[in-house]
Amino acid sequence: MRRFIPVSLLAAGLLAPSLALAGRPAVSPAAVAEIVARPDAPLVLDVRTPEEYAQGHLPGAVLIPHDQLASRLAELEGKPWVLIYCRSGRRADAAQEVLEHAGIEVRQIEGSWLRWEAEERPVALPAAEAAR
Repeated sequence: MRRFIPVSLLAAGLLAPSLALAGRPAVSPAAVAEIVARPDAPLVLDVRTPEEYAQGHLPGAVLIPHDQLASRLAELEGKPWVLIYCRSGRRADAAQEVLEHAGIEVRQIEGSWLRWEAEERPVALPAAEAAR
């Protein structure tokens, strides 16, 4: 006898525990400005290299390269959660694992830097920030 599973159960992730445990959904670039303006705003964390960061980054983003993150977790204290990105998402995935293992709530920016740039979102440069 063949059993049918309602599509609604599949869509809810009830029969796909690996998807349900994959963490919170990514945040779209369009939603970032609204999220960082809230009272419970996350720390926006760039986990790329210093050279990549210097070429442009999200306004207000803090740089902690993904390979230094585990040793610099204390710098993230006091923030309700962290919103991370890298160039394409690979390093952000690794950083997310480190953060979640440390008990820090984390979400990624959907599409990371490549999508941010493709959508022509605001970009900050270190020289412009220092001039303020």
